[in-house]
Amino acid sequence: MRQLGLLAVSLLLLSCAGNQQTTLAEDFEAPVFQHSVRSEAKPWTHSGFDNDEEKFTFAIFSDLTGGEREGIFEVAVAQLNLLRPELILSVGDLIEGGTTDRARLESEWDSFDQRAGQARAPVFYAGGNHDLTNPEMWAVWEERYGRRYYHFVFRDTLFLVFDTEDNTAEFQRELSRIRDEAIAVINEQGWDALPGTAYGQSIDRKFGRISTEQATYFTDVINKYPDVLHTFVLIHKPAWQRPEEEDFARVEAALQGRPYTVFYGHEHAYLHEQRYGRDYIRLGTTGGVQNAKKEMAIDHITLVTVSTETVDIANLRMSGIFGKSGEIPAGGDNLCFEDCQ
Repeated sequence: MRQLGLLAVSLLLLSCAGNQQTTLAEDFEAPVFQHSVRSEAKPWTHSGFDNDEEKFTFAIFSDLTGGEREGIFEVAVAQLNLLRPELILSVGDLIEGGTTDRARLESEWDSFDQRAGQARAPVFYAGGNHDLTNPEMWAVWEERYGRRYYHFVFRDTLFLVFDTEDNTAEFQRELSRIRDEAIAVINEQGWDALPGTAYGQSIDRKFGRISTEQATYFTDVINKYPDVLHTFVLIHKPAWQRPEEEDFARVEAALQGRPYTVFYGHEHAYLHEQRYGRDYIRLGTTGGVQNAKKEMAIDHITLVTVSTETVDIANLRMSGIFGKSGEIPAGGDNLCFEDCQ
């Protein structure tokens, strides 16, 4: 009889458990941190783990061009796969470009797409002067990738991706012509000859341009998202340095009163400055030509971590990122980064 009584109680408990199984499974949550130390003193500093649910990390790479050094970008992609950012952005100059030869352009973009496609995280493109040199290249970009400037929101964070080759077709063709002349001089005399050319002296080579239409697009976007955690500007040339520039100034005016950060490229050397109390950061290279005379002409990738409280920016020299084997991935130990220039 005692055994039958125990059996009846067991069946009743099982029945109740069965009826509540879904609720118990939904309510149960395993603790994030478990330990065996029962004393008041603990062998760690605190248990306030840096695990904000709103936190995320993205990466940025910079210029590949002016004479891309073979293998560097492939190493960067392999390193980014180790670092595991949630998305990867660029600031332009992804292909050598500078031509109207459709077959060559398709080949260069196919090559870049194939290599960028090895990244675990999605890669967002930005166009630089090498990518958007002339109207023919604009057409190739638009056929393959759509808009030349755009925005998106990720985790309540706004990203603005600019086009600094936003001229009229006629103006861009003339700029392309003097650029071709300069490249011919550089091929004969080296990059030190660039400042003496008409292209080297052009403010459009140095600072680029955004159109009134582009500025209106971005000011409308900024006004549409007034309460995001942070706004990031990805742009190739420093349009704000253009003398008497008005269109990017409209964008900056719209950004006032909110936290934002600007990342740009073009000069192949790292530089941090502040403008209007915000960070404006020029990135180095991720395989582009380097000038050893420039301070901070380095190969690096940038990691940006966004949380509800802060934005943290870490720049990692590619020569110092290695995996568990002690080797730089993708054959990077056999390549020459800035430290052996």
